[in-house]
Amino acid sequence: LSLLRVTARRLCSTSHSSVDSAEMKKFQLLAHKWWDEEGEYSALHSMNDIRVPFIRDTLLSMSSNYHLGCPLAGVKVLDVGCGGGLLSEPLGRLGASVTGIDPLEANIRTADQHKSFDPVLAKRIQYKPSSLEEIVEESMETFDVIVASEVVEHVADLGLFIECCSRVLKPEGSLFITTINKTQLSYVLGIVVAEKLLGIIPSGTHEWEKFVPPEELEHLLESNGFSVKAVQGMLYNPLWGSWSWVGSRSINYAVHAVKARGQPSPGGGQQELQQPSAGAAV
Repeated sequence: LSLLRVTARRLCSTSHSSVDSAEMKKFQLLAHKWWDEEGEYSALHSMNDIRVPFIRDTLLSMSSNYHLGCPLAGVKVLDVGCGGGLLSEPLGRLGASVTGIDPLEANIRTADQHKSFDPVLAKRIQYKPSSLEEIVEESMETFDVIVASEVVEHVADLGLFIECCSRVLKPEGSLFITTINKTQLSYVLGIVVAEKLLGIIPSGTHEWEKFVPPEELEHLLESNGFSVKAVQGMLYNPLWGSWSWVGSRSINYAVHAVKARGQPSPGGGQQELQQPSAGAAV
């Protein structure tokens, strides 16, 4: 165990961080606006309508041991880059024990304040102002599930980030990622239209150079002992303010990967995700 900790400390050292200080400055200005459903984060609020059932239904399909009315009871979830807690809270309402981490203390203050309004969530969710690298040593193979939603396109070192995810996830645990593909279409719609023309998200939120093609992400996952189970396209309709699953991955997409038991296995079969049930997110 001590050898594992030394290895983790070296590979996921805080001296070599995946946190991008320039990205932190962007989100610092919006830290108090996370729970404004009509504001800058409205698209993330509505994304819960598909990403929460995606996580819930995938986990339930992998286990027959769940509690009626509290389906994720007993599941330990790490929400990386949790922001104001927009995804942590619905997962907590489904019964999960959630640890939300974010390197920006202002985000954590917002998340803590909002969960305090619900005594149930206050017991199920804990937030920490921390980067992923900073919790690796204390959290080796601790979590059943990791969610990193709209995060990987903001990190400074994606390889290090995936490596650290593998370190803190239990064998056969699930990693869920949503992010943006690096295509001409994603540049036009994700930056020119969404940021500059319609103002759906604040201008400067994204840098096209940091968008991640699914093939690159799959390669990094498989190199770190994950088997990629599903890669599914997502589409945001700004007129209706809603998300849907689509066949194309050319703009947004979601990934589900499972950490292999033992040594990393080469490759990892991929299958198309069946459209989740129409149940609304909690």
